[in-house]
Amino acid sequence: MDDRQLEVRGRDPLLYNEDLAPIKHKDRSWGWFEIFNVWSNDIQSLFGYTLAASLFLAYGLNGWAVMAAIILAGFIVMVLVNLTGKPSVKYGIPFPVMIRSSMGVRGANFPALLRAIIGIFWYGVQTYFASTAVTLLLTALWGVGNGSSFLGLSGTAWLSFLIVWLFQILLFWQGIDKIKTFLNWAGPLVYVVMLALMVIVWIQAGDQLIPAVGTIFSGGGSYEGGSIAAFTAIVGTMVAYFAAVVINFGDFTRFVRSEREMKIGNLVGLPLNVAFFSFIALIITAGTMVLFGEALTNPADIVERVDSLPLTIVAALTFFAATVGINLVANFIPPAYDLANLFPRMISFRIGGLITAIVAFFVGALWVSVISQIGIPGFVNALGAIVAPFYGIIVVDYYLVKKQRLDMEQLFSTDPKGAYYYQNGWNAKALMAFGLAALFSISTVLVPALADLNGYGWLIGAALGGLFYRLLMRSSVPQARTKASKAG
Repeated sequence: MDDRQLEVRGRDPLLYNEDLAPIKHKDRSWGWFEIFNVWSNDIQSLFGYTLAASLFLAYGLNGWAVMAAIILAGFIVMVLVNLTGKPSVKYGIPFPVMIRSSMGVRGANFPALLRAIIGIFWYGVQTYFASTAVTLLLTALWGVGNGSSFLGLSGTAWLSFLIVWLFQILLFWQGIDKIKTFLNWAGPLVYVVMLALMVIVWIQAGDQLIPAVGTIFSGGGSYEGGSIAAFTAIVGTMVAYFAAVVINFGDFTRFVRSEREMKIGNLVGLPLNVAFFSFIALIITAGTMVLFGEALTNPADIVERVDSLPLTIVAALTFFAATVGINLVANFIPPAYDLANLFPRMISFRIGGLITAIVAFFVGALWVSVISQIGIPGFVNALGAIVAPFYGIIVVDYYLVKKQRLDMEQLFSTDPKGAYYYQNGWNAKALMAFGLAALFSISTVLVPALADLNGYGWLIGAALGGLFYRLLMRSSVPQARTKASKAG
C-alpha cells in the first residue's frame, strides 16, 4: 500500500492524536524476531510458567494429552492473531482505531475501555509476579527480614514491588524502540536460564526424574466430563490466556514491516515456542516432585529451594526481565492506546500509561491477599470471556463486511455522513451482537449448569460475536461500505 493512502488530512481532535495516527511503512522497524519475542516474553513470564505447569496437575489428564492440548492452543492462537494482525500491518493503526470500523467512531470507546480495564488488571498481576523475582534476589543477598507482613507481603516484597513498578514506568517513558530492545534480549535470555534450571533439577533428581515424569504423564484423578472435556478445557484456558493480546494484536503489528514477517514471527513464537517451553515446564515440575516432595509451579520458588546463589541471581534478573517485558507490551501499551482513544486531546500515549500504572498498583498490591484466591484458570477464563465477542466482530467486519478495505479519513471523522459514524457514532447492531455473545460466553464461566463449557468460553464467545454481527449487519453492508470502498 502506498504511504500516501495512510495520510489523514481531516484530523478531528476528538478522534486524533499522533499516537493514534497510522504509521507509514517507511517508519516501521519490527520484523519476525520482534514478534517472536512478544510471544516469548508472554509465554516465559512467571505467570505464564505457573499457568503451564498447573495445567499438568489440575486436570488429571495424561501428560502427553496436556502437551498436545497446549500445542494445539498455540496453533489456534497463531491463526487468530494472523487475522487480527493483518489490518494493522496494512494500515498501521492500533486496536482502538481499527475497531471504529465496526463499533463506530464513538462506540469504539466501549471495547477500548473494557480492554483497558483488563490490561490494567493484568498489568497489576504481572507486576506482582515480576516483583517475586526481585524479592528472591534481595532475600538471597540480604537475608530474610523480621517476618512481619502487610496484605500478605513482607517488607522486602513491598520494596521489590515498588522497584518493579517504578522501573516499568521509566522504561515505558523511553518509548517503543527502547521497549523493543529490552524484549529482544530478555526473550532469548530467559530460555538459557530455564534450560540451566532444568539441567540442575534433572541432575539433582537423578534416576528418579523419569519415573516422576511418568507419574505426571500417566494422569491422575479425573475431570468432570471426562478426558475430552479436560482436553478442550486446557485448550480453551490457554487460548483465554492469550485472549487480550489476540484482540489487540494490531497494537504491535502496526510496527511490522510486512505481513510475511508477522506470520513467521507468529509461527516461531506460538506453536513451536509453546511446545518447547511446556516441555521444560513439565521436566522441572516433575523434578520438584522428586526433590521437594511437592510439585512447585512458581519458578521463583524452585530457584529458592535449589539453593545456588549464582543461579538465584541470574534467574531472578532473567525472570524479572521477561515478566516486565511482556507486561509492557501486552498490558501497558494497549491500555495506554485505549485510554488515549477515549480523550485524544487530553490523554496522550504517555499519560494513558501513567493512569494504567497508578490503577494497576492497587491491583498488584491486593493480588496475594484477595485476587489470587479466585484461582488462576477460572480467573483467566472469566477475563477472556468478557472481551471474546469483540474478536469475532473485528474479524467478520474487516474480512466479510468491509472486504479488507478501510478509509483512513473516515476513521478519524465525526461527520454524521461518515462511513463509520452509524447512529450518533455508535453501531447499535455491533453493540447488540456483543451483548448477546458476551452474555453466553461469560455464563460458561459463572453459571454452574454450563460448567461443562468452562474453559472454552472465549472461543464460543468469539464465534458467536462474529455470527451475530454478520447476521445483524446483512442489511447494512452496502451503506457501511460506501465510502470505505474508496480505500484499498
